[in-house]
Amino acid sequence: MYRLLLSSICILFVLEIPLFAQEDEEQVPLPPKHSIQAKIGGAGGFTQNILFIDLNPINDMLKKSNAATFSNNPMLLLGGQGYGYIMLVPNLRVGGLGAGGSMMSKSYDPVTNIRRDVELSVGFGGVTIEYAVPVIPRLDVALGVMLGAGSTSIRMTRNINSNKLWDTIWDEYSLTYPNIDEYTRKLSGSFFIYQPSLNIEYAVLRWVGLRVGVSYNGMAVNEWKLDDNYDLIGVPDKVSGRGFMINGGIFLGTFLY
Repeated sequence: MYRLLLSSICILFVLEIPLFAQEDEEQVPLPPKHSIQAKIGGAGGFTQNILFIDLNPINDMLKKSNAATFSNNPMLLLGGQGYGYIMLVPNLRVGGLGAGGSMMSKSYDPVTNIRRDVELSVGFGGVTIEYAVPVIPRLDVALGVMLGAGSTSIRMTRNINSNKLWDTIWDEYSLTYPNIDEYTRKLSGSFFIYQPSLNIEYAVLRWVGLRVGVSYNGMAVNEWKLDDNYDLIGVPDKVSGRGFMINGGIFLGTFLY
C-alpha cells in the first residue's frame, strides 16, 4: 500500500512539471514602458519672427502725402529668447524674449527734386511663461504667453535729393527760419504687450534644439508721442504692431530625450 501511494505521488509530480513550465512561460513579465522624464535646465537662442501687420491705416496717409506706400509683405523681426525650468512644477519654464524690426518706404519726385522716406519700426520684450508637453522623445509642444512692453514708431523725412555737405548742414542749423523742404518727424507709440504662443520644438542633439510655431502679438493701452516730447492725439487704434506671427529659432541648452 505504501509503495502504491509513493508511486502515485511520483507520477503526479512528473505530470505537473510541464504545467508549471507552461504557466511560467505565460507569465513572463513585459519590458517596462519608456517614460519621458521631466525637463530640467534651460536654453537660449536666436529667433526670427514674421509679423503680419495691418498697414492699411498708414498707407492711406502716405497716399495723401505724396509718399510711396508700404508693400503688403510682412515685417521681419529678429531677436532672442532664454528660459529655465523652475522644477517646482514639472515642465513649467520661465524666461524672457525680445525682438524688433523695421520696413522702409521711399519715394522721389523728379519735378520738385524732393525725396520722402518713411520708416516703420516695431519692437517688444517681456517675461515668458511656458509649459512643455512631451509628445515623443526629442519632440515637444510648448504652450505659453509673453507679457511685457513694446513700441511702434513712424519716422518721416523729407529733403532735397542732393549731396549734403558738412558746412552746409551747420549753416542750415543756424538759420532762424529753416528750409521747409528739410523735414524730419518721429511718431512713436508705447504699448502693453500680450503674446500667446504655440511652438513645436525638436531636439537635434542633447544641446541643440530647433523651434517653429505661431503666436499673436497683441497691443493695448497705447500712448503716442511726437518727436519723443509732445503728446500726440487722434492716432487711429489700428496703427500699431499687433498681428499674427510665424516664429522660428535655434536654441542651445539642455534637451532631454
